[in-house]
Amino acid sequence: MNFAVPLFLFWSVIILFGRQLPALAYIHHYDFVVKETNVTKLCVEKSILTVNDSFPGPEIRVRKGDTAYVNVHNQGHYGITLHWHGVKQPSNPWSDGPEYITQCPIEPGANFTYQVIFTDEEGTLWWHAHSDWTRATVHGAIIILPKEGTTAPYPEPDGEEVIVLAAWYKGDLMTELIQDIVTGSDLPHSSGYTTNGELGDFSNCSSETIYRWSVDYGSTYLLRIVNAVVNAELFFAIANHTLTVVGMDGAYVKPIVTDYILISPGQTMNVLLTADQPLGRYYMAARQYSTEPIADTGFDHSNATAILEYNGDYNLSASPTFPHSLPLYLDMKAGKNFTHRIRSLANEDHPISVPTNISTRMFITISMNLLCKNITSCNSSDADHMIATSMNNVSWKNPQVDVLETYYRNLSGYYTSDFPDWPATMFNFTADYYDEDAVVTQTGTKVKVLNYNESVEIVFQGTGLLGGSVNHPMHLHGHSFYIVGIGYGNFDNETDPLSYNLVDPPEVNTFGVPKDGWLTIRFVAKNPGVWFWHCHLDRHMTWGMDTAFIVKDGGTEETSLRPPPPNMPQCTGVIGVSVQNPGDDGRDDALTNSS
Repeated sequence: MNFAVPLFLFWSVIILFGRQLPALAYIHHYDFVVKETNVTKLCVEKSILTVNDSFPGPEIRVRKGDTAYVNVHNQGHYGITLHWHGVKQPSNPWSDGPEYITQCPIEPGANFTYQVIFTDEEGTLWWHAHSDWTRATVHGAIIILPKEGTTAPYPEPDGEEVIVLAAWYKGDLMTELIQDIVTGSDLPHSSGYTTNGELGDFSNCSSETIYRWSVDYGSTYLLRIVNAVVNAELFFAIANHTLTVVGMDGAYVKPIVTDYILISPGQTMNVLLTADQPLGRYYMAARQYSTEPIADTGFDHSNATAILEYNGDYNLSASPTFPHSLPLYLDMKAGKNFTHRIRSLANEDHPISVPTNISTRMFITISMNLLCKNITSCNSSDADHMIATSMNNVSWKNPQVDVLETYYRNLSGYYTSDFPDWPATMFNFTADYYDEDAVVTQTGTKVKVLNYNESVEIVFQGTGLLGGSVNHPMHLHGHSFYIVGIGYGNFDNETDPLSYNLVDPPEVNTFGVPKDGWLTIRFVAKNPGVWFWHCHLDRHMTWGMDTAFIVKDGGTEETSLRPPPPNMPQCTGVIGVSVQNPGDDGRDDALTNSS
């Protein structure tokens, strides 16, 4: 259930103080019931966690500047949290959602109301669970329309369609995940990809339920595309149709006319499509973009399909046309060609502000690593190690009380503020050989503290440790950031900055650090609170490729962290699992089973 009411009270206050009347904004109310729902896919009936019995979950539809209250009732078996991906939540990290970063889980049988504050976001974002891998089936789109009286910077389309791409796991995902983490094994791989909850014609027992979208010849449509997949970047194309990308991550971009897109986990795109082909049926298809070494063939080779079908009189028995423009799994050239075309709109109506006076510079390596199972005895044998990931050779360890709570109450012993600005070991990061000293990492709950309004530049450097160099889609909570530079090989701090784009770089919340390459971002830390920063491949996040920024207060009420709401979930007696970074070294003593 959802409804919206105008903010008349705020209007009255503003009128009393003689200020200019703002554009009309609304408050929206939603009820989300999280529960187990029985579904049948790939010829197997199983129970999955859903919101309001739907996969994907319900849409949230607001206008720019609105506020939504989402009351989450947890009727499932595990503790859960929800995150509003790309929504900046000014001074309000209490409703941001990442488990053990800004809150502890909502216990089964309990409820919590999130306040979702929209500011400058416009376009498409999404919401998802942020506790373990429950986001595999607990997610949905957020539609942010322009303010009343304003329009998007392109002709109004005749209609729109939301496309949510997700991963499907045939087994019991949570059970498999817990077992793999406890044993230090590789984490679960998906069994297929879905379009709006359906696998499509190329998967077993799926052709009868394939998702269909009806269009009228000559009409132009806005597609709002969400990559909710847990662990894969995807190519997406529609047979014989041209796509025009006009938005990304809740901001507008210069139009990109293309036959396909590449979309990373966490990213959203607004795409225009004109139905200008002969009447018939055409596949919308997605497949994984794999940047793993060619010898690694264990990734999901499924093709997700849905059908675009024209309204009208034609031969319905003919098979739909498959998009020949859809790149193959390992086509790195296609991936690069698309990614390098993305630019902010950067005009008078939609300006950008790239920070140029940088006060904090960081150089962060992102790596695959090994972790000693027993910190007191670690030999060179495989049996003594487990898989891990790191940033600057620190593998994140979840605390038992969320970082935000301990920061706000000034509690010691839960985290340290010494996340390193530079890697401990410098080596040839992208070489086929690597420094053995850099392979074994250590866990820590280390955060980076930033002053309010600090201008930050971060160079992310991919590494080839353990032969594990892949694209890493990095996501920052509470802020958007500008992609000012991207390149391949080892970053050169003398020559590479000469190529930085400070004119129209894309402003995003999630973007990929290229395989064997680097990415430079800039942002202004103007949102007080605790904000998670992680790879949006959940395998890598679970293994430790994450940290948090603490942005200090700015000295005024408007630039300071709000007090917590009275009904924050408590960290004691939580039923569920905390599956990040367990091990014999005690790096997650809170690991429990839901039973």
